[in-house]
Amino acid sequence: MSALSNRIQNLSESATIKMAKLGRELAAKGVDVISLSFGEPDFHTPEYVKDAAKKAMDDNFTYYTPVAGYPALRQAITDKLKRENNLDYDPSQIVVATGAKQAITNCVLCLVNPGEEVIIPTPYWVSYSEVVKLAEGKSVYIDTTVETSFKITPEQLEAAITPNSKLFMFSSPCNPTGSVYSKEELEGLAKVFEKHPHVYIMSDEIYEHINFVGGHESIAQFESIKDRVVVINGFSKGYAMTGWRIGYTASTKELASAFDKLQGQVTSATCSITQRAGTAAYEGGLETVYKMRDEFKKRRDIVYALLSEIPGLKVNLPEGAFYFFPDVTAFFGKSFNGRTINNSDDLSLYLLEEGHVATVGGDSFGDPKSMRLSYAAAEDKLREACRRIKEALGKLS
Repeated sequence: MSALSNRIQNLSESATIKMAKLGRELAAKGVDVISLSFGEPDFHTPEYVKDAAKKAMDDNFTYYTPVAGYPALRQAITDKLKRENNLDYDPSQIVVATGAKQAITNCVLCLVNPGEEVIIPTPYWVSYSEVVKLAEGKSVYIDTTVETSFKITPEQLEAAITPNSKLFMFSSPCNPTGSVYSKEELEGLAKVFEKHPHVYIMSDEIYEHINFVGGHESIAQFESIKDRVVVINGFSKGYAMTGWRIGYTASTKELASAFDKLQGQVTSATCSITQRAGTAAYEGGLETVYKMRDEFKKRRDIVYALLSEIPGLKVNLPEGAFYFFPDVTAFFGKSFNGRTINNSDDLSLYLLEEGHVATVGGDSFGDPKSMRLSYAAAEDKLREACRRIKEALGKLS
């Protein structure tokens, strides 16, 4: 009998991290692997942000900080939310976490009791369902398709809500699909939530600045439900700060106090140097953010054209983030060299070993029909990756 707890044995390994690991292992053997598996911008952190971190060290900002974050950073976040999103929060409603992943975990563990239902549209980011497992909640899925741009309708949401529903989790722009909910679409969902005051909403907005269809819209803008919305955001995607590990929640004071309490027993505060860098990022404007966004849009258009030329792939045009999530069911049951593709995980492994391109199968995103490709890579790498994918898929029959 294993000494490990049921909790950890029931937890799945992160699929994105797993595929990145497999890709690195293959590359270590001398194979030229192109990784489209990780959601990480290939840009460097802006110089003014790095300069702020260096100054923080020189100024000896190297001691313990308040669990919820430095007052200056929490103020910078509230100013940003008002300036960019027209959302009114007080610094006391902000809790800074070690990445948006910890912010999400704080939210779920502080809200969900064992057996309570958490509604999650599919596809979803891989950690959503696993964090629900940790809370001993029950995930309830709303399935979407590429034909509907992977977005749910108010009618689907209404049908999923029960007296036992506690939380609704979603992202916009979405990881893994790149779908973006419009203000009108969010308003339709908000009207459903108005009728069910026992349901809270976790709105993951980490990709807000990688949006190709206009200004970002948050579901927290609707005052009728704002007190039940937990906004998740951070610096990793928009400011190319993945390794800095900094995210945050914006919520009611009651929830913020709970997040602070939990975090105080787990990690305490986010790195002091990182917090000073985050403050500088939000005080430094959006010029570098928009430059990265425009480059991502250019890459999206290139990859969309290339993927659309591959027979069997069913692709839609993402409106944000930096992912494609094509339907790959046309390749199920096909074989090459005695190897049969039974599902999207099989196909991703095949593309890694045969085409030397790392992608992620859709099973862990709640959609076994599809797979995720990140286009957060240099243009020449993306063109070559698409060429390899087309060649490898062409061998299947």
